Amino acid sequence: MIQIQELKKSALKEISAAGSLEELEKAEIKYLGRKGELTLILRSLKDLPVEERKKIGPLAQQLKKELEELFNKKSEELKTKTYNLKPVLDITKPGKKIKIGHLHPLSKIEEEIRNIFLSMNFSVVEGPEIEDEYHNFDALNIPKDHPARDAWNTFWLKLTDYKRQTTNDGRKLLRTHTSPMQIRYMETHNPPFQIIVPGRVFRYEATDASHEINFYQIEGLMVGKDISLANFKFIIEEFFKKFFGREIEFRYRPSYFPFVEPGVEVDIKFKNKWLEIMGAGMVHRKVFESVKYNPYEWQGFAFGMSLERLTMIKYKVDDIRLFYSGDLRFINQF
Repeated sequence: MIQIQELKKSALKEISAAGSLEELEKAEIKYLGRKGELTLILRSLKDLPVEERKKIGPLAQQLKKELEELFNKKSEELKTKTYNLKPVLDITKPGKKIKIGHLHPLSKIEEEIRNIFLSMNFSVVEGPEIEDEYHNFDALNIPKDHPARDAWNTFWLKLTDYKRQTTNDGRKLLRTHTSPMQIRYMETHNPPFQIIVPGRVFRYEATDASHEINFYQIEGLMVGKDISLANFKFIIEEFFKKFFGREIEFRYRPSYFPFVEPGVEVDIKFKNKWLEIMGAGMVHRKVFESVKYNPYEWQGFAFGMSLERLTMIKYKVDDIRLFYSGDLRFINQF
C-alpha cells in the first residue's frame, strides 16, 4: 500500500511536469505500459494472500483509473497548446448528417391507404371535425333517444345563445365517426360515385392500450345502380392484399350498425388469431331517404376502419397511446 501511495505521488509529479506529448507518452508507458510500474503491481495481486488482495486490489484499480483520466486530460491540454489554441479543420472528415423531419407513422399509413384507394378509382374527400346533431346522428338513422347513441360517447359543445339562434342544425358536437361525410357528400353529389373519408374523430371514454379520446378513421362509401356485398368483398380484400403485401385470410360476421342493413364485421387472420378490422354493410334505405335518393333506384355499401388499428397491426405496436406521446424515441423508428 505504501508502494502504491509513493507511485501515485511520483506519477502525478511527472504528469504535471510533462511539457510535450512525447514526455507525457514516456510517463504513461512508465506507469501504465505493459511493463509499467502499476501494471506489475496489478499482475502481482494473484500471488498475495486473499486478505491483502482485497485491500490492495481496489486501491490499485482506482489509481489506474485516475491516472488514465489525468493522462487523457493532460494530452488534450498539450494538443491545444501545440496547435496554438486554434481548432484544426480536417477537410477529409465526413460532414455531420443534418437531422430533418419525417412523416409520423399515422400520416405515413394514411398516405399509403389513400394511394391504394386512388388506384382503385376512389376519390378522397374530407369533412369538418365539429359536426351538428343532424349529420352525425339523425340522418344516419340514429334519432334522438335511440339506444345506439350510447355506443358513441359524445363530446357535446356548449354554444352561446347568439350562435344557437343563428344555426338551424341542432346541437354541435365533436364528430364521433367519419360517417357524417356520407350525408354531406350525398347531399351535394349525384351517384354513381365511390369515396373514402379519412379524418379524426372523438370519443369521451377512458384511455388504455387500445382506446384513445381522439383517433383516426377511414370511411368508405360506394353508391351505384347494381352495387352489392360482392363488390364490397372484392374491393376490401384487394385493399388489404395491397396494404399488407401478401395474401390474407378473411372472415365475415353479421353485425349491427344503424346506418347499414345488412351489417357485417370483417376479420383478418393475423398470427393465427382472428382480428376485427372493420365494420361495414349495405347503406340503409333511411339514409338514402334522408339525402333524397330513391332507395329503389340506388344502392351501395359503406365501411369504416381505424387508422391506428391498421398501423398497430402493420408495425406491431402494442399501445395506441404511443402515437400521441410525442416521444421521439418512438417516432424516429419509422
